[in-house]
Amino acid sequence: MPTRLRSALLSAFLCVPLIAPAVAQSLSREAQIGPRPFYLVDKMKDGSLKQKLSQCTGPFRKTDFSIGHRGAALQFPEHTRESYQAAARMGAGVIECDVTFTKDRQLVCRHSQCDLHTTTNILSIPALAAKCTMPFIQADSVTGRKASAKCCTSDITLAEFKTLSAKMDGFNPKAMTATEYQNGTPRWRTDLYSHSGTLMTHDESIALIKSLGAKFTPELKAPEVPMPFDGDYTQEKYASQMLRAYKDAGIPPSDVFAQSFSLADILYWVKTEPEFAAQAVYLDGRYETAGFDHTRPETLKPTMTELKAQSVKILAPPIYMMLGLNDKGEIVPSAYARAAKAAGLDLIGWSLERDGPLDRGGGFYHKSIKAAIDRDGDTLTVLDVLAQQVGIRGMFSDWPATTTFYAGCMGMK
Repeated sequence: MPTRLRSALLSAFLCVPLIAPAVAQSLSREAQIGPRPFYLVDKMKDGSLKQKLSQCTGPFRKTDFSIGHRGAALQFPEHTRESYQAAARMGAGVIECDVTFTKDRQLVCRHSQCDLHTTTNILSIPALAAKCTMPFIQADSVTGRKASAKCCTSDITLAEFKTLSAKMDGFNPKAMTATEYQNGTPRWRTDLYSHSGTLMTHDESIALIKSLGAKFTPELKAPEVPMPFDGDYTQEKYASQMLRAYKDAGIPPSDVFAQSFSLADILYWVKTEPEFAAQAVYLDGRYETAGFDHTRPETLKPTMTELKAQSVKILAPPIYMMLGLNDKGEIVPSAYARAAKAAGLDLIGWSLERDGPLDRGGGFYHKSIKAAIDRDGDTLTVLDVLAQQVGIRGMFSDWPATTTFYAGCMGMK
């Protein structure tokens, strides 16, 4: 190469850093939303919302309104490197790691402490399958017994956990072999990306999500083993360990939305980690208690006002609890949602696109408005009511491109 040309190329290369930081920052905010949001718009009922969204072409940017539920779990194995990367590319400004612990008390990202039999290949590794709390049991068509297994992170060490590969969550209840049992992905999801899902430790998730330019929403999962575990590993140590990881990594508390279904965990953080507790998220699982009625929020214990008085600031119920139908059959904010907002609580919803196809009214997440749901496009109608009428501050989604698209079209940050 001629000396003059080499010098010119070198000079050009050395000049790149003068403009690269601004360009890189812009690129890190851009989102790749793909065809699905537009498919959902096409499937909407005719009306002003469909008209507005159909005219929206971007650009689309990363937004804290869009929260990656387990990453991008509609198509990628949940809580994997690949799932988190997909969520970030789709514009999720906040990404979730559900946090639980291994036998040697190391924190890892799994939706449940005991879901390894449905979310990983553990049953295909005899040495590890033998350590499961309940090894695989085949189905019995005569007695009607379903195939089952129970494998927990607390059954194995971190080193053993790291040898596993993730798969799409699911199982075959009619399985006669462990291989058949692991082949149970719902038909409306896909196994296209599920052959080499990379499991993540909690620390690895922090490093990755930081590198992706997103914020963090770790959920302290309820242990499925008696606590204290292994003698002296208490719930409080576990709760403190999770937040300490963010401090050790130099993550500001303002970038962390710590979650728990346990009010006791939230109140412990209020007492011991007030900076993190300032935006801790109380996941409202009271729907599982006998007599629960979200249409009568005044009967809930604690009440919305009592939660606020205990320094709870963000409440996160499933979608259906925030919605109802009026006399015209239209989707409107529920009494629960109105009471929460009246008490000064912020709301976050979960989880959009978790029910699968909506042609039959959806499932758990839409059960309070089932009569008004009959097509996939209703996903955006529901999201619009939650955003504009309920006033949620963010939405967990199994496919963050949808929430990113909506936020961009509506001018939300």
